Amino acid sequence: MVTIRAQGLSVRLGRHPAVNGIDLDLEPGQLVGIIGPNGAGKSTLIRALLGLVKRESGTVLLDGADISHLGRREIARRIAYLPQGQTLHWPLAVERLVALGRMPHLGPLSRLSAGDEAQVDAALTRADVLHLKGRVATELSGGERARVLLARALAVGAPALIADEPLAALDPGHQIDVMDLLKAEARAGSLVVTVLHDLGMAARYCDRLVLMDRGALVADGAPLKVLTEASLASVYGISACIDADRDWPLILPMGRIKP
Repeated sequence: MVTIRAQGLSVRLGRHPAVNGIDLDLEPGQLVGIIGPNGAGKSTLIRALLGLVKRESGTVLLDGADISHLGRREIARRIAYLPQGQTLHWPLAVERLVALGRMPHLGPLSRLSAGDEAQVDAALTRADVLHLKGRVATELSGGERARVLLARALAVGAPALIADEPLAALDPGHQIDVMDLLKAEARAGSLVVTVLHDLGMAARYCDRLVLMDRGALVADGAPLKVLTEASLASVYGISACIDADRDWPLILPMGRIKP
């Protein structure tokens, strides 16, 4: 089990204050969605939680230890990371690309064990890309590539997963498949954190939403406590229809609010 705690976390990118004084506790067994408009600081926040960007101030604790004191391999074994918008430069076979997820567990010049191979096949199956074995990853469609990269993150076998916009480039059916998978990972006891732009998916699947605006955390809690008409108007500048009288909430953006 993995816990992540940010205290007074601030990050500056050049002259731009990208994350401002955020306090955040993330516990296992939850699917946590980070939402907010473009430029709100969502991706910078998760990169700071992973120790991938320099903090201006504050601390990030991974299982109680300052993440800046931990090695990259140790962090990677505990938290699998799926960045957004990855570009593939090498014509690797799909299974070899997914096998890169096992790297944090391997020593120098080590070969994959039978157990590693089993983890790779399990990840391919869970991401619904087992049928792509043998294909060259650079020749895949955008949606296929996105699911293969998700499989690589799953192959790590880490107790936590952070995914930055995992629904980008996916058709509606595969968006549902990915959210079902992330939900199942959380239900199995993992900590799962994902950046989302689809508010309907966020409301339907997430146990908790963290709403950001201009680098600040402006709301944190259950989806329908965070996604209110007032918060959507204030943060996104939109009006929306919010229907909670269903098996899952329906959030439908209606239009821009004119100044």
